[in-house]
Amino acid sequence: MHNLTLVPVFCTTAIIAIVFAAFARDSAFATHMWLIAAMSMVAVIFHLRQIQWTADGRLVAKNGDDPTGYVDGPIRAGVIATVVWGLAGFAAGVFIAFQLAFPQLNIEPWFNFGRLRPLHTSAVIFAFGGSILIATTMHVVQRTCHARLFGGPGLGWFVFWGYQIFIVLAATGYLMGITQSKEYAEPEWYVDLFLTIVWVAFLVMFIGTIIKRKEPHIYVANWFFLAFIVTIAMLHIVNNLAIPVSIFGSKSYVIWSGVQDALTQWWYGHNAVGFFLTAGFLAMMYYYIPKRADRPVYSYRLSIVHFWSLVFLYIWAGPHHLHYTALPDWAQTLGMTFSIMLWMPSWGGMINGLMTLSGAWDKLRTDPVLRMMVAAVAFYGMSTFEGPMLSIKAVNGLAHYTDWVIGHVHSGALGWNGLITFGVVYYLTPVLWNRSGLYSLKLVDWHFWLATLGIVLYAASMWVSGITQGLMWREYSAEGWLVYSFAESVAAVWPMHVMRAFGGVLYLAGAIIFAFNIYMTIRGRVAVKRASADAGAMQPAE
Repeated sequence: MHNLTLVPVFCTTAIIAIVFAAFARDSAFATHMWLIAAMSMVAVIFHLRQIQWTADGRLVAKNGDDPTGYVDGPIRAGVIATVVWGLAGFAAGVFIAFQLAFPQLNIEPWFNFGRLRPLHTSAVIFAFGGSILIATTMHVVQRTCHARLFGGPGLGWFVFWGYQIFIVLAATGYLMGITQSKEYAEPEWYVDLFLTIVWVAFLVMFIGTIIKRKEPHIYVANWFFLAFIVTIAMLHIVNNLAIPVSIFGSKSYVIWSGVQDALTQWWYGHNAVGFFLTAGFLAMMYYYIPKRADRPVYSYRLSIVHFWSLVFLYIWAGPHHLHYTALPDWAQTLGMTFSIMLWMPSWGGMINGLMTLSGAWDKLRTDPVLRMMVAAVAFYGMSTFEGPMLSIKAVNGLAHYTDWVIGHVHSGALGWNGLITFGVVYYLTPVLWNRSGLYSLKLVDWHFWLATLGIVLYAASMWVSGITQGLMWREYSAEGWLVYSFAESVAAVWPMHVMRAFGGVLYLAGAIIFAFNIYMTIRGRVAVKRASADAGAMQPAE
């Protein structure tokens, strides 16, 4: 599938979207159809600029194939999208953190907390995290299989553009209040259907590359990528089943309701954590840490045990989010039991990642990119200890519905997912753009410490806030009355909410430095302190 194929594909998509917009039964649906048409035409213009007529009247790509022989164009675009969406998601997170401390910042109706919160989470998880997962999947599967991407650049670009269109539709839908009104505020039916088409293309591209591989062995990172792609497809389809009122409107009726919907939601929610935010990023760990450290994986046998135990246990853990609810007690206990069992494979993977540096620990002193990756693995270990602990009913009774859970989520998301993504982008950018190195390792060092301090302030403040809330909510007087009102607990944790927002500001500042460093690297700039003679050499971190 060549780039030229995409021009009629996206032209057709734009025409269909315009027709649907003309017959739309509500303004939100019409807005989304026009957005699909507009972004499709952006894709068409982008690819038309990449082709030219030859002397004999044929259309060919201007730059020809990538010099590596692999399909790297969509991967480069994915790296840039990761940086852009990261800044957007972190900025939205900082803003809603300040909204919780200063409610006057709620701007009705589009920019209130209720609409911006799912925008923030989806921008960070699915836009920032999803873009780097798709990009690294394309990069790793080609290199480890010694095979060009199945479907060629055309299918790769289709997946990239299709996923970016989905992100824009979901984000604008949140702001307009067009969702299925579930726990995770899923987009409406037509956005879900669009993503399903893109995701199936992604799966075909990945499996096709595996099948045509020249290397007989399937590297373990590809097993984790495969689990991520297949399981997310299953979760997305089952959780988002809905019946549209009209094919020309945004309104639909969900299939699940009541306690069945709650169980389905947390089967989806926790396995989105398990297979999107864990399995996919573990695949990145298993490929990029050995590459950056220039060391083999500590134990390949342990990585296989890690894979099979993780994918088997994670799928059962969702009910631990529903302790003390209408869910049957046996289902709650099942979720708790499997969550506790998850300690073993999770820490096995953490140990495998950290011990890969055996014989190369000195590189942590001189290479801030590797340090960032290793810190991410350490945060993965801490989060996968805290998660099973929070699933224990006695602990959950104190922590559930409090800020403790928010601290846990962000120590994992910012520490594990964020830091490993930053490290991988720092590694990939010079490789993909054929640069001798990053613009500045000193800026990477600044980014590392700003991000780490931001995470510590964020998580610590939420731990204190959450335990304070839990203790105040369960404090009874001798007469059996609640001692504190909910409003009093809100006032008590206000300083911690301000500290949380400040931690977010530090993390965002690090991300801005990150974006600048990547931009300058792509431009081919080199920091003045680095001499041209040793442009590729590592500089000591200060």
